Amino acid sequence: MIKSVTSEHRDEGIYAKIEMQYLILLGIYSVFKKGEICTFERLVAECFKKFPKTFAFKRYPKWPDSLKFDRPLRTLRQKGLIVGGANDYFSLTKFGEEEAERIKKVRR
Repeated sequence: MIKSVTSEHRDEGIYAKIEMQYLILLGIYSVFKKGEICTFERLVAECFKKFPKTFAFKRYPKWPDSLKFDRPLRTLRQKGLIVGGANDYFSLTKFGEEEAERIKKVRR
């Protein structure tokens, strides 16, 4: 489905107000809802696909910047929202899943 320019800009306006760590949380949530394992590479791809302006290189907007994930992932772990790491895969805790669902409702 092709989005109209208007809805695309509306989506950008909504997700531009959400902290990066919570966009990553939504990315993990999205991967799991699709029944897939959330590896680091899969997470980067999902976040870039859903939130390209936030996760792109500034000078190369058609490419994802994986360095933007390090600190937010640590923060999500410290808050008890996710477990796992880049060497294996990421998973949401029960609290993380509840938080992702809450954020998703607010986005609508």
